[in-house]
Amino acid sequence: MAIKVSSKTTASLALALGLMIPAAIPAVHAQDNDLKIDSVKFNSMKAPATIDEMVKTYTNASVDVKYSDGSVKNFPLTYKYLFKSEDKIADVKGEKIAAGTPIDLHGNPIVDVSVPEKTYFVSDAPDSNSFLKPIKGQNFMVTHYEYDTIDAAGKSAYGLVPASMSLTRLDQDQKTGELKAAEVKKIDFSEVNGLWIPCNGSVSPWNTHLGSEEYEPDARQFETNPNSQAATWTKSFAKLYFGDEKKANPYFYGYVPEIKVNADGSPKVVKHYSMGRKSHELSKVMADNRTVFFGDDGQNTMMFMYVADKARNLSAGTLYAAKFIQTSTENGGSGKLQWINLGHAADSEIKQIIDKGTKFSDIFETSEKPAEGFKAIKQYSYGKTEYLKVKPGMEKAAAFMESRRYAAMLGATSEFNKMEGITANNKDKKAYVAISDLSKSMEKDTTGTEPSDDIRLPKRKSGAVFQLNLSGGMKDQQGHPIKSGYAASSMNAIVIGEDLPAADAYGNTAAVDKIASPDNLSFSEDMRTLFIGEDSSQHTNNFVWAYNVDTKELSRVLSAPAGAESTGLMAADNRNGFSYVMSNFQHPGDEVEGKTITAVDKEELLKEIDKQIGINKTGGVGYISGLPSLEGLQKED
Repeated sequence: MAIKVSSKTTASLALALGLMIPAAIPAVHAQDNDLKIDSVKFNSMKAPATIDEMVKTYTNASVDVKYSDGSVKNFPLTYKYLFKSEDKIADVKGEKIAAGTPIDLHGNPIVDVSVPEKTYFVSDAPDSNSFLKPIKGQNFMVTHYEYDTIDAAGKSAYGLVPASMSLTRLDQDQKTGELKAAEVKKIDFSEVNGLWIPCNGSVSPWNTHLGSEEYEPDARQFETNPNSQAATWTKSFAKLYFGDEKKANPYFYGYVPEIKVNADGSPKVVKHYSMGRKSHELSKVMADNRTVFFGDDGQNTMMFMYVADKARNLSAGTLYAAKFIQTSTENGGSGKLQWINLGHAADSEIKQIIDKGTKFSDIFETSEKPAEGFKAIKQYSYGKTEYLKVKPGMEKAAAFMESRRYAAMLGATSEFNKMEGITANNKDKKAYVAISDLSKSMEKDTTGTEPSDDIRLPKRKSGAVFQLNLSGGMKDQQGHPIKSGYAASSMNAIVIGEDLPAADAYGNTAAVDKIASPDNLSFSEDMRTLFIGEDSSQHTNNFVWAYNVDTKELSRVLSAPAGAESTGLMAADNRNGFSYVMSNFQHPGDEVEGKTITAVDKEELLKEIDKQIGINKTGGVGYISGLPSLEGLQKED
């Protein structure tokens, strides 16, 4: 039973759409060897309307595949759990612990001493899922556990507890494609001083996991203010991870960790210090295996690009930061990008500087007011205008350990706000970046007090997804060639949210049939579809959307529990003939109490979330099922 597809203009489309066809194709199709696939369409589900729907992670969306004979077959989608972060399925030194429990320098589960009984911390915030391509016939998935919202006593634990990742070996049903967690292990980060807040991640073209360390601790405040958040977080981390708060060093964190899964299923971790230190949401490698773009989360952040010296090797390269030259405020906004060369480095060089115990005051001179030779900047980690001068000979340390500060001093734009997910469309030579909130530093400076005002977009709290247009032949600010055919020359919004003047009956402050605060992004080359996950307080239930880049149609395909963020989004095309859209949720029930909800009983909603899941106590890891397999298909040469 095979369907043949054209090898010319329709070849790539037909192969892509072939992923949508299950083994059970009507006989009329099986008998027609010339039958081709014309199009694929996601059918949007309605927003949740009842308490039961608002509590669940679910989809009742579907997919239509249209064939060349005019017939259409509909495939319903469902959501399947793999596990929750509280499930005791991870093997640690002969003990079964919760998947979301962090481990210390010695590989021991970290104890939560906020209550008398022995209790381990458990993250309620699973994020990135990297479903790797098969390794020696086995399926593996790396999952982030971003942070712990609360400790066992119910007090805030955000930023205070070392984070973790797990490596899951997945069993896959060869007939249905259903996945099950066969083995879960915690990944050892002891060789790189532990893991700071890991947000999203991606799979490299060479099948490794590229992680992240978000909201890097501010080294200036750590050094000068012992009561600052930076000092409190970093010392708490060190005490729990190393057993000694004196080992706290903010420059240990804020980088891209890469995890390689070896043939025997063991993981190997490195941190790429040469890719710069910032609030890493994630990094995404382009089709040349050298050019990388980043999400830099927070207010007053930047767009960075890294060009590795060698393909498939991120241990050395050149780091760039963008200056945004605005061209339009229409439809979310657009602008040209000029790239500023921050310098070249190898991981080993920067690690050596860090290991010397280099401090902020070793890199910069500071002034409390404008002064000759000092540059006024404003960037995320410090949060207010500061006046800086790089000390002689410390340019490399500044560029790679204080990337945002140094780039702002050289004229790069540090006005992006909540720059989140990044993904790539290789066929069209595009990348996409989610900016969750077009406000604050991205609005026009009406006070005249900001150090720069490159971005002057209309306020749009619900955010937008921007397209990066990639090209070769670009030069940096000094006229030197950028050795990449995938540098971004411009960016423009392609999917935008719509703010509401007042909350609707469900507490939504953004239009429910449009995106709100886009965060996770993942592009399916095979389905020609951009998947968008939300992290929005503007939608009471966050959604996953499917945006067809050809038809421009936006379809809702998943709803997460009320108050939960939709995370871990990954379109995994063709894993042993099956396709998946990985999707998690974290911190269910968060912030629902403060919403104005009249369509349902808010107190009953909160009661059901706590009863069925647990408010801020666990998160779910799973995937959208029903995307049919390649089984039984063949493609003409």
